[in-house]
Amino acid sequence: MIEVKNLTKCYGKNTAVDDISFVVNDGEIVGFLGPNGAGKTTTMNIMTGYISSTDGSVVINGFDILKEPEKAKRQIGYLPDNPPLYGDMRVSEYLDFVCDIKSVPKSKRKDMLEEIYDIVKIDDVKSRIIKNLSKGYRQRVGLAQALVGFPDVLILDEPTVGLDPKQIIEMRDVIKELGERHTVILSSHILHEVSAVCDKIIIINNGKIVVQKKTDEFEDMSNGIFLVRFKAVKQSGEIMSAFEKFQPVFDGVKESGTYDFSLSIIDENEGLDFREEVFNIAAKENIPILMFKPVTFSLEEIFIKVINNEYLLETEKGEENPDMNAKGVLSDLIDEEEE
Repeated sequence: MIEVKNLTKCYGKNTAVDDISFVVNDGEIVGFLGPNGAGKTTTMNIMTGYISSTDGSVVINGFDILKEPEKAKRQIGYLPDNPPLYGDMRVSEYLDFVCDIKSVPKSKRKDMLEEIYDIVKIDDVKSRIIKNLSKGYRQRVGLAQALVGFPDVLILDEPTVGLDPKQIIEMRDVIKELGERHTVILSSHILHEVSAVCDKIIIINNGKIVVQKKTDEFEDMSNGIFLVRFKAVKQSGEIMSAFEKFQPVFDGVKESGTYDFSLSIIDENEGLDFREEVFNIAAKENIPILMFKPVTFSLEEIFIKVINNEYLLETEKGEENPDMNAKGVLSDLIDEEEE
């Protein structure tokens, strides 16, 4: 388990990390997101003991990274954004060197390295010189060095940077497999990859955590919200009145012979399927429905709005902001849908 508490890092008058706290439970894969300069890499460097904090603490499996650095670091495998590779070494020589650094007994190395070769799919290049490898294979070798000793915690900073789409998919599958036996924190700018791999997502901006939620909680933000599009000769007021019980919250009207409507309906009893009732009301009021679909919020949309300070998902006290819910972002997202 990882516990980060009131972590702060200052460089003179500049505060890179500003009093952040979060917990990563055993076996979780957590995505650590934020724009460039948000404080992600600084936080990871503190967590791994590469730099010290100005204030606060990081505890890895019960060991404080500042008070018991050697014991804490034994719990961690770290892949920085630029893997620490020696280009003139062969892959096998380099990983044997990493075993020396991590004090892995020689009697255990052969079986452990064979398993690592298999996990990260580098068995076919283990005899090659590192500088002659492709970017994708160098990333894999960097991940392999993080796995040496099979630490409980893996911290991966931009593990897919510079990879082509095929390599990104392969790396995603490797990370998923690693999540079955390790606690993983990873940062990435490829948000759909994060949502596909991670159990929880933390977004940091300007050194502060602005949201931390389970991945499915982002997906569930649209529960009970449906976008209905239809044509009708009714006026907008009549349309709104017909669906009043569902608390319609948006009405866009464009005249093209008949009226084209986009209407969002929020179901107060979230999770119930009320489509049949809506269709019955529409038939009674002579409103032909052309499309009926749920509104969904992508992680990319939420991320952009959060880092642009359009929405704050948490209050200063760390509580969920009541304004940042499905109703709060609905109109903007439907505006984008209309465009």
